[in-house]
Amino acid sequence: MICGVGTDIAKVSRFEKWVRNPDLIRRFFNPCEIHRIESSACIERKLPFLCEHYASRFAAKEAFSKALGTGFVGLELSDFGIQKDENGKPYFFFGEKTASIIEKKYGKTAKVFVSISHEKEYAVSFVVIEKA
Repeated sequence: MICGVGTDIAKVSRFEKWVRNPDLIRRFFNPCEIHRIESSACIERKLPFLCEHYASRFAAKEAFSKALGTGFVGLELSDFGIQKDENGKPYFFFGEKTASIIEKKYGKTAKVFVSISHEKEYAVSFVVIEKA
């Protein structure tokens, strides 16, 4: 049974400021999502990729909070994030705090599905929470 749906869109250019500020990145993203940047020259070369990367993941976090029905209340954005499986399909991973919130609200059998896309200026994400 579907018990939560959320979607979000993020403007990619908004994340240029974030990419240049490691404190913002650490505040909103899990270490597994963070790409190490070693020099300003490296930042310039990777900037479009990094902005898309963070915009799409932030849109996914926002969509998840909407599907959960809580907004960001009680969630720590660095306690969960997005990774890709061996086929490139995105999936959420959850830290203890977020997993506990999901379990309390939907039980241990809840599944969270995510779809992410980005095209030049925008990143979009769609999340579905299913309870068996």
